[in-house]
Amino acid sequence: MTEQTPDLREELRDGILRLEFNRPEARNALTFAMYERLATLCAGMATDGSVRAVVISGAGGKAFAAGTDMTQFRAFSTDQDALKYEGRIDAVLEAVERCPVPTIAAIHGACTGGGASIAAACDIRITSERLKFGFPIARTLGNCLAAGNLARLTELMGAGRVREMIFTARLLDAEEALRIGLVSEVLKDEDSLMTRATELARHVGSMAPLTLRATKEALRRNRAATRVDDDDLIISCYMSDDFRTGMEAFLSKTKPDWSGR
Repeated sequence: MTEQTPDLREELRDGILRLEFNRPEARNALTFAMYERLATLCAGMATDGSVRAVVISGAGGKAFAAGTDMTQFRAFSTDQDALKYEGRIDAVLEAVERCPVPTIAAIHGACTGGGASIAAACDIRITSERLKFGFPIARTLGNCLAAGNLARLTELMGAGRVREMIFTARLLDAEEALRIGLVSEVLKDEDSLMTRATELARHVGSMAPLTLRATKEALRRNRAATRVDDDDLIISCYMSDDFRTGMEAFLSKTKPDWSGR
């Protein structure tokens, strides 16, 4: 089991496990250690009734999680680096999906990239009015989402909306997210969001656990049956000049000049 990291706070109280991304100085950008700890907790979740629900949120009042910490991409130099990264993210998202108890994403502020993927993998998403949800990679990094990640988003939002969101690099606000069913509730502010998340966790945590577990797994299997090989697509993006250009431009706060190579 991975060790606890201060960048992911963990608190179990009254049967509710609260997980809080805790890098507010970086808008809770996710390190590999944070990803791995989240996956370990979800994969090893107790089914003895000591944990009835999980609530995931972000610290600092500005973001749920603003994607992967991009400085980690500077070490990428081979096809395997790209494939290993996307495989690693896929394993994390699958661990969240397979978590045997209900998972609730309580979203306040920016929820982008890897943070948006984690929220999409949760069972229920609720948000404050300050939501900004999306994957602005066509404007920033020039990488791509793995096919499994896109399938999960398509299940939630529909292929047309996913395509338009990524092609335009725009972020969805709370009103639109509620209208299209991406989130189930919009709360006024962060305090009311977290209060409601606790109430909701208690409520779903009181339901028949085997019913919830079977429903989660059946839905996951339905989508898993259509998995495709996307290694060539991942390599074409992550090993491109454009990816290196986009990463360095983002980190230096400049605008990338895309070449298509």
